[in-house]
Amino acid sequence: MSFNPLNLICHRMPERTFSYKGHYFPVCARCTGFYISLFAYFVYTFFFFVNYTPTLLLVAILLNVPAGIDGTTQYFGLRESNNYLRLVTGLLGGIGLGILVKAFKYYIYLGVI
Repeated sequence: MSFNPLNLICHRMPERTFSYKGHYFPVCARCTGFYISLFAYFVYTFFFFVNYTPTLLLVAILLNVPAGIDGTTQYFGLRESNNYLRLVTGLLGGIGLGILVKAFKYYIYLGVI
């Protein structure tokens, strides 16, 4: 098995990856959602100020819960997920992760952390 640098950003299992005309995306459905919403959130925060309150941080954590539940229950074989559910949980989780990353950066800038 040869080293592929794309494996560092996603497990890339073909059955969990979207395909178009026989060509698979470079990342799985959940990671596709994460990357799309992370990018969208970072673009949004470039143009608009976001006040990172404790409530927003709690919402960010809660936005990651569906991805965690979906991934964990599938990992332990309790149920089988599908690519569209993975995409939706990835989109939600990506927004939450984006908020947490930007909040961490914001609080470092303020000297709180």
